[in-house]
Amino acid sequence: MRSSVTAVLPGLLLAMLLGALDQTIMTPALPSIAADLGGLAQMPAVVTAYLVAATVVMPVYGKLGDRFGRKPVMQAAIAVFVAGAVLCAMAASMPQLVAFRALQGMGGGGLMIGAQAIIGEIVSPRERGRYLGFIGAAYVVAAVGGPLLGGFFVDRLSWRWIFAVYPPLGLVAFVLLTLTLHLPRPARATATESGTAAWPPVDYAGTLTLAAAVLGIVLLGQTRHPAWLLLALAGGAAWFLTARRAADPVLPLRLFRDPAFAVPVAISFLIGFALFGTLTYLPSYLQIALGAGAAQAGLVVTALMAGVLLTTVVSGRLITRTGRYKPYPIAGTALAAAGLALLAVLAAASRGVASLAPGTAVAALSAAMAVIGLGVGLVMQVMVLATQNAVGYADLGAATSSVTFLRQIGASAGVAVAGTLITWRLESGLPEAAALGAAMPLVFGLMAPLLGVAFVLAVALPVRPLRTTAHVKEPA
Repeated sequence: MRSSVTAVLPGLLLAMLLGALDQTIMTPALPSIAADLGGLAQMPAVVTAYLVAATVVMPVYGKLGDRFGRKPVMQAAIAVFVAGAVLCAMAASMPQLVAFRALQGMGGGGLMIGAQAIIGEIVSPRERGRYLGFIGAAYVVAAVGGPLLGGFFVDRLSWRWIFAVYPPLGLVAFVLLTLTLHLPRPARATATESGTAAWPPVDYAGTLTLAAAVLGIVLLGQTRHPAWLLLALAGGAAWFLTARRAADPVLPLRLFRDPAFAVPVAISFLIGFALFGTLTYLPSYLQIALGAGAAQAGLVVTALMAGVLLTTVVSGRLITRTGRYKPYPIAGTALAAAGLALLAVLAAASRGVASLAPGTAVAALSAAMAVIGLGVGLVMQVMVLATQNAVGYADLGAATSSVTFLRQIGASAGVAVAGTLITWRLESGLPEAAALGAAMPLVFGLMAPLLGVAFVLAVALPVRPLRTTAHVKEPA
């Protein structure tokens, strides 16, 4: 029995929305949480705990899906995510909340990877473009609606009500996927004559060393302390050694020998680095250096997401119609690099922009962010498509998780570099507004050439004909 895409899609999109929403809905609630639980100094840990846990488990979920099937792994991710949310709502102290957020993150990482891997299994690469708009819409709803919903709960009820949203939505997603998702068991999940599963040993060493590297990178982005850089380097080196020796590594090095896989993953890393290195501090820059209000700062983010959604939908439909995908990352990286260069020019002229009405300054910066969004929308989901098209069924989960995992690692590294530049300017003795005004042109100016590198990689991207059959329809 095969899954109908239209029947499965609502459950998958709801699961993706849960994972994406949790990364945005918490932002307006953090001050209220700190005031309630008395842990202002631990407030960043509420965000970091979820981010570290979600990033660490991404490759693990990908590998588990390849081994044991994507449906049970996805169901487990939903259950862990909802259980973490319930515990977060009942947290009596900040350390408890941090621990429960980490548990929730262990489910959230699986939601994003599982949903995209399932789509990659039941939809052929040639037809997948039809559904990119739905995937993009889930991210846009989370990016725009998450802060609004979180702010509503904090203002009208309590921050604990944020977590009350997840159990009913999670239950609906779980039931929908249970009833509609029917996938064949992985070909290697067969029993030997003795009745035991014929699997190579689990790569525990690779999982632990990769987790150490991720922890170092994410905490470096949050704290910029050099000790975390050492942990990241040591963990990365140890993972590389274990991956060369493991029979079935959690993140297979052999995949990176194929340029059709390695190039999209590298582009995803650079996109994550540049996008989040820019986006993380942009609202603060708008409010502190340019005098814009919080709502106006949010408008800039909305312009970015609108651009992403538009080109994601258009490029997806054109890919399905023509079967060609390489032109879009080439155009997208060039467009995003141009948008970042424009942003750097506007930031360098911040005194002139600041002398204008805040609304005028926001309009100019929103236009630049819209250009960046138009470019990013031509790249992000196409990179997932390219990697899924480049690998066989046995590596579908590992390939899908690699793209998202490396993009998240790039995002953490970008935040760390941008934060270091801003801190350097703040320590120069300038007033806060002047320091941010001086730092942000450096940040934007650094990110634009990185997308130039991504453009060169996109030009070098090998072209593979898009498969016209889904994995579930291919002969065993």
